Amino acid sequence: MEATKLTGIKLYPPQEDYIAFSDEEDYADKGRGWGLFGKTPKTQFWYKSAFGQCLVTIKGYQEFRNMNVLVVELEDGRVTCIHPSYLKEMQSGSFGKEQTLEETDAAEGEADTRGQVAAANVDAEASAKPVKAAKAEKKPKEKKEKLALPADKVKFTAKVKDFTTKKNPFSDRDDEILLLEEVAVVGEAPLALGDAWCGYSNTLKGFGLEIGNVIAFEGKVVDKKFNKEILYKVNNPSKLVIEQSGG
Repeated sequence: MEATKLTGIKLYPPQEDYIAFSDEEDYADKGRGWGLFGKTPKTQFWYKSAFGQCLVTIKGYQEFRNMNVLVVELEDGRVTCIHPSYLKEMQSGSFGKEQTLEETDAAEGEADTRGQVAAANVDAEASAKPVKAAKAEKKPKEKKEKLALPADKVKFTAKVKDFTTKKNPFSDRDDEILLLEEVAVVGEAPLALGDAWCGYSNTLKGFGLEIGNVIAFEGKVVDKKFNKEILYKVNNPSKLVIEQSGG
């Protein structure tokens, strides 16, 4: 399929700063969660409209309520926002073949409603409030969230806090989640993280973990929040040892 320059395409640039991926593993983890690829991550995707198609790369994403909106970069450097499921539909060879220009505009409008243009509505609502007050609320949160996370795999100690689930918009089943507290990086550069979370994989289930267990393990921590209180995720925990039973 040959790429063409999209000269008349309607773009929906991000309204605010978007979240960039922390590393390749974070990109792969999120991309699979959005259903954009399988085991092997893809770096380029087709972006199609009535004006043609071009290759885009995913630069990051924004979060609105319980929905993620992708920020993609066109070959000419322009950026636009799109819902993950709509980008996934564009990869189909039959996408847009029977669409007229009006239908394409309507489809883009629908994607925008599901995605970034919803941000314009959010901004419109926010504009009714004093701008200075809104900024004053954000700055303290940013200061609290900033921790210098280790870039490599490190050793941790933590306490099992709870078992829960997280809604997966691309699957009929919710993802099982393990919540941790008193999470700390140990070794040459100790760091207290507080609460964190990770996927409750079949491997972890094999340890028969219980609430209150004190555990030691290895893994990589990334800045990926579960909710407003739990801001960090541990990727691929391994070499887990139960150091103390719960109770």
